[in-house]
Amino acid sequence: MPNELFLPLGAGAFQPTDLTRGPWSSSSQHGGPPSALLARAVEWTEPTSMFVARFTVEFIRPVPLAPLTVASRVTRPGRRVQLIEATLTADEELVARAMALRIRVHKGIDLPPEAAGPPETLAPPDTVEPVRLVPVDWGNFGNALETRPLVGGLTEPGPSVAWFRLRVPVVQGEDPSPLQRVLVAADCGNGISSAVDIQRYLFINPDLTVYQHRPAVGEWVGLDALTRLEKHGSGLAEAALFDESGRLGRSLQSLYVDKR
Repeated sequence: MPNELFLPLGAGAFQPTDLTRGPWSSSSQHGGPPSALLARAVEWTEPTSMFVARFTVEFIRPVPLAPLTVASRVTRPGRRVQLIEATLTADEELVARAMALRIRVHKGIDLPPEAAGPPETLAPPDTVEPVRLVPVDWGNFGNALETRPLVGGLTEPGPSVAWFRLRVPVVQGEDPSPLQRVLVAADCGNGISSAVDIQRYLFINPDLTVYQHRPAVGEWVGLDALTRLEKHGSGLAEAALFDESGRLGRSLQSLYVDKR
């Protein structure tokens, strides 16, 4: 089993390892790894101390287990607010793109304590035992995560609360950034809160949007997730995002729904 999600090939090119394989097809990736790779591209684009407040990924087509090329550019420069676009191509075909909103970081603004909202926390991850996600449900990507469910069953329909910790680097030889860790976990929202049996139905997310009001701290990212599906074939998965000190943001996933 490999020890990273992607191997660098040079000049913005990366080889996905088998740990990126997802549950919907044996030839395509889970959404978490390419989302993290696009986040890395954003972070490496004119690096600043600006904070990524919103990150949206659109999966144009299934991301293959094949060499990928990443490119990025600043589409809206600015001292207070910036927009960064990143793209992912396979064999010169666009497979995913991301848009990130970066906001200037202040040294400190005098705000009343209640401005941060009421405190919200999850039970710590060390209060529950880890669960290994079986390959038939999550693909090999399940082996890249340490998962600790607090509420609900990860392979049973219904809302769920769980902690996730990335067990391997996104890119060989690099420590994952807080944003990369958040995106890998956030793309699991529809998986842990499935409203139907994954063996009988598809509920694939063609996009992922993460909003953050502060950076994540530490290795663990928690999701309090809920999925709603409609008979006309679409749905929405949403999750409150946490680290061990409290809430840090929210994720949203549009869902394509069908029978297998």
